[in-house]
Amino acid sequence: MTQYIPPPHVAPQGSPYPVLVSTMNDLPGYRADMVFGEVFGLTVRSRDFGSNFTASFRSLGGGEVPEYTQMLAESRHVAVMRMCQMAHQMGANAILAMRFDCNEIAQTMSEVAAYGTAVIVRPVDYNRDGANDS
Repeated sequence: MTQYIPPPHVAPQGSPYPVLVSTMNDLPGYRADMVFGEVFGLTVRSRDFGSNFTASFRSLGGGEVPEYTQMLAESRHVAVMRMCQMAHQMGANAILAMRFDCNEIAQTMSEVAAYGTAVIVRPVDYNRDGANDS
């Protein structure tokens, strides 16, 4: 009978997320011991009338529209946090191959989805000669 060893905490210190999030398909120095499958986080946002009004004037001159930049940055953070919470509830300590998907709904709302694969990763064991034990 195999003894259960809880997964190590691998999220970087200071990370706002409870699990490590990587856009890579694998994680150098770690191996995926268990795959839980797809996880996602989703948020739909609509700007209030005042912000839309201000942003429409800014767009006439070209350049960045800070009201929308801030909304999308916040939306991405919320989507990633929801995805991480789903992975954490499954028992994962990392998400690999994370991606974003953004869409417009009815020309008034923005949907932001974050998705990836929830896994348990563990550090790769190396013996003294540097040969891989895994």
